[in-house]
Amino acid sequence: MMMMMMMPNECHKWLTLFAAVALLANIGSTLAANPPDADQKGPVFLKEPTNRIDFSNSTGAEIECKASGNPMPEIIWVRSDGTAVGDVPGLRQISSDGKLVFPPFRAEDYRQEVHAQVYACLARNQFGSIISRDVHVRAVVQQFYESEVNNEYVIRGNSAVLKCSIPSFVADFVQVVSWQDEEGQLYGTLDDQQQGNMDGKYLVLPSGELHIREVGPEDGYKSYQCRTKHRLTGETRLSATKGRLVITEPVGSVSPQLSGNGNQEHITLTRVPLNQSVSLMCPAQAYPVPYFRWYKFIEGTTRKQAVVLNDRVKQVSGTLIIKDAVVEDSGKYLCVVNNSVGGESVETVLTVTAPLSAKIDPPTQTIDFGRPAVFTCQYTGNPIKTVSWMKDGKAIGHSDPVLRIESVKKEDKGMYQCFVRNDQESAEASAELKLGGRFDPPVIRQAFQEETMEPGPSVFLKCVAGGNPTPEISWELDGKKIANNDRYQVGQYVTVNGDVVSYLNITSVHANDGGLYKCIAKSKVGVAEHSAKLNVYGLPYIRQMEKKAIVAGETLMVTCPVAGYPIDSIVWERDNRPLPINRKQKVFPNGTLIIENVERNSDQATYTCVAKNQEGYSARGSLEVQVMVPPQVMPFVFGDEPSNYGDSTAVQCMVFKGDTPLQLHWTLNGQPITNENVGIRIIKMSPKLSSLSIDSINDHHRGLFKCIASNSAGSAEQTAELVVNVPPRWILEPTDKAFAQGSDAKVECKADGFPKPQVTWKKAVGDTPGEYKDLKKSDNIRVEEGTLHIDNIQKTNEGYYLCEAINGIGSGLSAVIMVSVQAPPEFTEKLRNQTARRGEPAVLQCEAKGEKPIGILWNMNNMRLDPKNDNRYTIREEILSAGVMSSLSIKRTERSDSALFTCVATNAFGSDDASINMIVQEVPEMPYALKVLDKSGRSVQLSWAQPYDGNSPLIRYIIEFKRSRASWDEIDRVMVPGHTTEAQVQKLSPATTYNIRIVAENEIGSSQSSEAVTIITAEEAPSGKPQNIKVDPVNQTTLRVMWKPPPRSDWNGEILGYYVGYKLSNTNSSYIFETINFITEEGKEHSLELNNLRVYTQYSVVIQAFNKIGAGPLSDEEKQFTAEGTPSQPPSDTACTTLTSQTIRVSWVSPPLESANGVIKTYKVVYAPSDEWYDETKRHYKKTASSDTVLHGLKKYTNYTMQVLATTAGGDGVRSVPIHCQTEPDVPEAPTDVKALVMGNAAILVSWRPPAQPNGIITQYTVYSKAEGAETETKTQKVPHYQMSFEATELEKNKPYEFWVTASTTIGEGQQSKSIVAMPSDQVPAKIASFDDTFTATYKEDAKMPCQAVGAPQPEITWKIKGVDFSANDRMRLLPDGSLLIKSVNRQDAGDYTCHAENSIAKDSITHKLIVLAPPQSPQVTLSATTTDTLTVRLKPHEGDTAPLHGYTLHYKPEFGEWETAEVSVESQKYNIENLLCGSRYQVYATGFNNIGAGEASDILNTRTKGQKPKLPEKPRFIEVSSNSVSLHFKAWKDGGCPMSHFVVESKKRDQLEWNQISNNVKPDNNYVVLDLEPATWYNLRITAHNSAGFTVAEYDFATLTVTGGTIAPLDDGTGHGNVHARIPLPAWMPEWLDLNFMVPLIATVVVVAVGICVVCVALSRRRADDLRGGQKDVYYDVVYNQTMGPGATLDKRRPDLRDELGYIAPPNRKLPPVPGSNYNTCDRIKRGRGSGLRSNHSTWDPRRNPNLYEELKAPPVPMHGIGNHYGHAHGTPECHYRHPGMEDEICPYATFHLLGFREEMDPTKAMNFQTFPHQNGHTPVPGHAGTMLPPGHPGHVHSRSGSQSMPRANRYQRKNSQGGQSSIYTPAPEYDDPANCAEEDQYRRYTRVNSQGGSLYSGPGPEYDDPANCAPEEDQYGSQYGGPYGQPYDHYGSRGSMGRRSIGSARNPGNGSPEPPPPPPRNHDMSNSSFNDSKESNEISEAECDRDHGPRGNYGAVKRSPQPKDQRTTEEMRKLIERNEAGPKQLQLQQANGAGFTAYDTMAV
Repeated sequence: MMMMMMMPNECHKWLTLFAAVALLANIGSTLAANPPDADQKGPVFLKEPTNRIDFSNSTGAEIECKASGNPMPEIIWVRSDGTAVGDVPGLRQISSDGKLVFPPFRAEDYRQEVHAQVYACLARNQFGSIISRDVHVRAVVQQFYESEVNNEYVIRGNSAVLKCSIPSFVADFVQVVSWQDEEGQLYGTLDDQQQGNMDGKYLVLPSGELHIREVGPEDGYKSYQCRTKHRLTGETRLSATKGRLVITEPVGSVSPQLSGNGNQEHITLTRVPLNQSVSLMCPAQAYPVPYFRWYKFIEGTTRKQAVVLNDRVKQVSGTLIIKDAVVEDSGKYLCVVNNSVGGESVETVLTVTAPLSAKIDPPTQTIDFGRPAVFTCQYTGNPIKTVSWMKDGKAIGHSDPVLRIESVKKEDKGMYQCFVRNDQESAEASAELKLGGRFDPPVIRQAFQEETMEPGPSVFLKCVAGGNPTPEISWELDGKKIANNDRYQVGQYVTVNGDVVSYLNITSVHANDGGLYKCIAKSKVGVAEHSAKLNVYGLPYIRQMEKKAIVAGETLMVTCPVAGYPIDSIVWERDNRPLPINRKQKVFPNGTLIIENVERNSDQATYTCVAKNQEGYSARGSLEVQVMVPPQVMPFVFGDEPSNYGDSTAVQCMVFKGDTPLQLHWTLNGQPITNENVGIRIIKMSPKLSSLSIDSINDHHRGLFKCIASNSAGSAEQTAELVVNVPPRWILEPTDKAFAQGSDAKVECKADGFPKPQVTWKKAVGDTPGEYKDLKKSDNIRVEEGTLHIDNIQKTNEGYYLCEAINGIGSGLSAVIMVSVQAPPEFTEKLRNQTARRGEPAVLQCEAKGEKPIGILWNMNNMRLDPKNDNRYTIREEILSAGVMSSLSIKRTERSDSALFTCVATNAFGSDDASINMIVQEVPEMPYALKVLDKSGRSVQLSWAQPYDGNSPLIRYIIEFKRSRASWDEIDRVMVPGHTTEAQVQKLSPATTYNIRIVAENEIGSSQSSEAVTIITAEEAPSGKPQNIKVDPVNQTTLRVMWKPPPRSDWNGEILGYYVGYKLSNTNSSYIFETINFITEEGKEHSLELNNLRVYTQYSVVIQAFNKIGAGPLSDEEKQFTAEGTPSQPPSDTACTTLTSQTIRVSWVSPPLESANGVIKTYKVVYAPSDEWYDETKRHYKKTASSDTVLHGLKKYTNYTMQVLATTAGGDGVRSVPIHCQTEPDVPEAPTDVKALVMGNAAILVSWRPPAQPNGIITQYTVYSKAEGAETETKTQKVPHYQMSFEATELEKNKPYEFWVTASTTIGEGQQSKSIVAMPSDQVPAKIASFDDTFTATYKEDAKMPCQAVGAPQPEITWKIKGVDFSANDRMRLLPDGSLLIKSVNRQDAGDYTCHAENSIAKDSITHKLIVLAPPQSPQVTLSATTTDTLTVRLKPHEGDTAPLHGYTLHYKPEFGEWETAEVSVESQKYNIENLLCGSRYQVYATGFNNIGAGEASDILNTRTKGQKPKLPEKPRFIEVSSNSVSLHFKAWKDGGCPMSHFVVESKKRDQLEWNQISNNVKPDNNYVVLDLEPATWYNLRITAHNSAGFTVAEYDFATLTVTGGTIAPLDDGTGHGNVHARIPLPAWMPEWLDLNFMVPLIATVVVVAVGICVVCVALSRRRADDLRGGQKDVYYDVVYNQTMGPGATLDKRRPDLRDELGYIAPPNRKLPPVPGSNYNTCDRIKRGRGSGLRSNHSTWDPRRNPNLYEELKAPPVPMHGIGNHYGHAHGTPECHYRHPGMEDEICPYATFHLLGFREEMDPTKAMNFQTFPHQNGHTPVPGHAGTMLPPGHPGHVHSRSGSQSMPRANRYQRKNSQGGQSSIYTPAPEYDDPANCAEEDQYRRYTRVNSQGGSLYSGPGPEYDDPANCAPEEDQYGSQYGGPYGQPYDHYGSRGSMGRRSIGSARNPGNGSPEPPPPPPRNHDMSNSSFNDSKESNEISEAECDRDHGPRGNYGAVKRSPQPKDQRTTEEMRKLIERNEAGPKQLQLQQANGAGFTAYDTMAV
């Protein structure tokens, strides 16, 4: 209600504002041409809020709304009902900039009316208001939720869909992101899965379900969880429950059943946003598994068509998945499910929603008052539910896309909006309607006020109004207009500014004059009014009220016209009853009476108004109210069918309701019907009934008849149409016409009738009327609405024409007319050119057509031509049928005849003229200025200057061209139009020289040829295909391709090579291409072998040649099969069945056809007893073509192992998994041996050996005995199966007995053994009952060998082992029963064991053989071959193995990787280790295994794959310089055999120290541009190229070009080579040799020599002292450890009395300045071809030490070539065998060094350089000096910066032997097998390794740096496999200024001279510490070092720095290093964690 009450005030306010604006505009129009509001406009949204704002209560939200306009609009937020939104403290605020802000709030503060509301943003200014789209705000309070996965029941074989149930209160914000099973296997959503994974078993659908296809029993054991993500909070969580599949086995057939729908109608509604994926489910199950088909209904029909599946639309089982949905996918889909039992269907309605958007056209329009305005709403999106319009934020009830305002009024101006909506969102667009011209509604500018006065004086009321147009002002008193009379006078005038001033004069006012006075200002654009009361003191008085007539149903509102003052009350009465007396009546204190919905019966009466004052005086006035009822008319019609001409008709008009009197009248087509209307009769049959009749209908009666009934209350009408069929009649009948020729003729022919007649024209055939034919439609003849139009009429159009009008009523009308054409003379050709060759005759002709006679005259250049004056001219005339021909002849043309000749023709109808431009022509001159604009391989663009054309247009140019060696007789031509001076010559051959010239040609002839130009066409890609392509199979995986080059003419340059592409035939996959270089030999055939192909597969091969421009066309496909291979899968379902004790049936199923790799010919069954299976020689083979076979002749009761394989022409296929069957048991064989030994006079001991083939489990033995010779009964005795002897007793003395034994199984009793006879006796000789036997014992297990003896006296038992008498020990002892027990058998126990039994009577012996089954001994591993990514090793078992070997385990690892293993069969003599890293070192060893276990490891084989580090390119090919940049062509680098991985690019200005990293990951195939360089400046560029074999660093100097593109002068380095590093300039007075570059090396050399001598002396003096620790003195000595990164070497003092540090500690973070003038390969170049030098060590002298504390430094003995030793010196040529007593180093000649004082190192600017001199003989060493700093790029043997640094006392370096245990001093390490790799690959430096106090130290030359700018501490250089406590993993070289590491040598086997450099870093080690950069191209490896590596090498080692504060980086230094990316993360970690570690030095050199 408040809002409604505010609205009138608001309107009033706006009207006032509009009036003010209009007034200002009116004033402004008189002052300026441009109105001030020209740029003013209504509001337009700049930033409109979105449809939905969802936010969490923890985050809150801000909704921004911005609008533009002039003036700037005000932003107001409203609710959906239009009410304004205010602040709610803490929950909702509106910021000053118009944002709607929802702060974060507590869950308990949630308010639905605030946080779940639809808002809108309203923007308004004085020109209108606009409202934004609906903004659905939804705050989400964080609530705990759990998703669940329920079990899904599914029939086996069907697909299952697991759903993730999400609670409804969070369902809008939570979505499924993945699924996982209990093993953690992740299944990602469809977006995460690759295209290929759609065919997998598991698929996560777009809607979040997990789709599992082809469910089997094994799927029932897994459980699944879904992972969901809350999109507002980002929280992810697993479902609370795990769901699993409940697999049901089908019982019989099941028809398709839809899960979850019950009996409901199967229709699903699905919505999905545009471009998202959607899955349409068809959840049916059946058995057999059903077939699913999807259809889509054609929109608007019941027809359907199958869904087309493609890359975007996929079907997975029954689910249809549509990726990136589009609006066209919307519609109704049908899934039909069928199987053999039945069918079912599911309907799904898919709606793809596209975002809504709208736009109004036009966005703004200015319309004049009263003109129409149209706005069109253009919208997009889907679906569109409603369209609505608003004006200034209020609905206007219009729902069509087009809004039309027929007549614009003032109130129509403002902002219009079109809203489109659906259930989800809305969109709006706005447009502004402005009024054109100056239309301002009336405004009351000044008005009278309420006044109270006494009667008598006159009153003057004034009203001033303004507006455009000027308003008129009228006056009213109590609603009644005031007219002038004797007391009331109204007058008005217009002021100068356009305002109207009106006044009302009342003479001598009375009390009766009081009342409400109103002035009304009115114009056509509006109304304004003002009212105020005039109160005159007096008694009450009521003015007379006129009768009030009101129409029933309306509202009566009347105010009592009271005068007099004061009035106390005004009441209304009816029948003396005060009102109101019912609900419809309302009475107000001011005298207003309102009666709603008046009715005649209840409200028609006389009403009395009574006015009283306080004194009781009253006045009464009556008002008669008459209620009138308007009429209503009953409809009428003339009938359903049209009336015919002459028919009769009648209708009646009946008024069934309304007051009388009534007026009834009729109209026809809007005109009143009177008696003048012929034929129409109107009869008024009663006051409410009128009849209209027509006796004879004619065409005048056709139209709309309307009956209008009216009374005082209103009017009503009904209309009916009378349709009359009228025959045609002429409106305009055509007549004969005559037209001037060439004019546009028009003949009208119009007829009327109903239906409207069709008018047609025809033309008479011939010259007379009679026969007519239809007019042919042409360009100049047409008929429009019956009128015949003939444009440009000609004589041919003359003739008779017929016009015909027909409408089907009657016979129709027709008229014949004659059309004649009057022709003045006419020349068909007004102007033409005529040419003639100079000197030849010419004839000019003019033909004039028209009415004869025609006269013709000739003019020449507008002058009359008279042949009499020049006899060269002759004129002749010829009369033609259509006119006259005149000819002017010229005997011979001259140049003066080039003129304009005009002929003039005249006749009675007019005249005409025609002109002939005579041109006398010659041949053109030759073209000139022939130039080449552009050229390519096959075309050249030429230009030339146009020559003089000989007064004849050039027809063409002829470009003639030929090859340079051809003559001009063999030319090709190109024709070019004559109007052009540029042309392209095409169809040239690339890379060919041509001569080109040009000729001009006109009608007359050709010019001479121009001068020839010579061009060479550019190269192009080859255009020919390779020829004679043959593809032959080489083997199962290899095809050989052979071909010849394309024809020479198709090369288009020089062919560089070929791309050979191959792919599987009959697939759409792309070709795989290999590149082959071109063979230059003429006619030589190219060939390539394609390897690693699929077996027995057809491949398609194409070849294309390429040159430096590109590749040529592909050849035609050649198809070929690879050779038949072996089946890749074994036969399946192998099974065996035991038939008898010697037969087994084996059956199988063929392998899958696709795995056969050929045609399967036979199957092989491989079988053997299981215990002999390992031995290939004992396996049996049976071939068969069928799928089963029976194996015969098997051993009884034996477990057999069987395998089946398929065989093709390619060989045997994969064997099946072994299966096992046991033959049936049988009766056993006889015991193999029997003994009968006398035990006494009544006892004999019978012993036996078990059967060789027991054929089952022995259950018992039966001993048979029988007294010999007598017919006595045979006795039997059963003996348990474990007992091998039986004592027969109660025998008779000296009577012979016969014994034999049988064995029994469950099957029965076996054969009997041989019989043996014995006789009891008193004499019992010593005999052994046991038998000779062979015993097999397992390694480390116990063995027992029996020796059961009899004899009386008791025999003595002794044993011999391998012929030696046995004596008991810890492992072997004699048991009481005579057996020998051996504990923990080892290999050495194998052999013969003899047992002797002896008594006084006899002696006996048996011999057992013991076989020990032990694990294999170490096999032999040798290297057979290497490639870039494979190693081939040969395996050989140890000769001493007794147990059969079952196979090998091969162990291999890269130098910095993990061990990997491979199983190798025992038959494989070679094994290929594949997929290795290129150019990397590998360690390989093998172990054998048998049924005992794994054996000993072989020696480690150290080797490497082939491939080298990147190789440097030539600088011109690599670098391309411009003024502001340099382009780097990385393709110029050679990869060394290992593919490039990336490049690191750094640059700096020449005079800077710091390198700037440009990029650390440049790809190898690209070019790279270094930008933002300064012109004309010298730069250094450093490139680090990486591949898997290592990296190579290259530095380049270059100067950018000047701004104009010029070069700058090279810098002189004193040698004239333009090196970057210039010499230091000296003053003129100093001699040249005092240059620092000369002096520093000289002084440094002297110092080095002096210090070196001192060190040697000290060392020699100390050698004489005994080693305090004893032992070998040349073993125990201190080691100088050289570290490249440090300032020098460190002497580690191990003796407890030596605790002081030696030398000086390097300052932290020292920067070494670059070395001027140094070169990478100084030594390398000098020593190329020389022998190797010494490996020597540095020692450091400490001046602070007490002299008597010096330790002796002992030199290791220096070996000569071939002498085995354990020290790190090399073998080499005699020149390399230097003998030096101390630890010297060779200083390379011509090398430049830094020489730093101890304290100067703090300041890099104080560093000095010195240079060594050459050796006299090129290799004499210079004694080293401990303090000498060698440059990092120095290729000598010791590349270290010596100085002193501390070594922690606690650190003891030990190396673990690979077999375990403490390493000895000289533990050999495996060698490398490829000595040839040394020269190229000796990237790694070695250290001599010696023992020190049980630990191991490493000394020797320090490693050298291949990358001089990237140095790092040598911390933990190797992993644990190289011994020592190597801690941290490797870091890898990476970014600018990174610190490299180097290896520290490797252990060497003294007996093997092959080199084994330590391996390179792994490819993944950290970027901050790179160890190697060691390509040959970096020129840092001397030959001496390479040769030195043939000797024994030191082991790996590592030394940590002193944990002293000065070795730590300060915080500031660390910060700088981090900024420069120099301190790797590992170093930071070390320093933070340990408080100690290496200090990194960033050392740079050039």
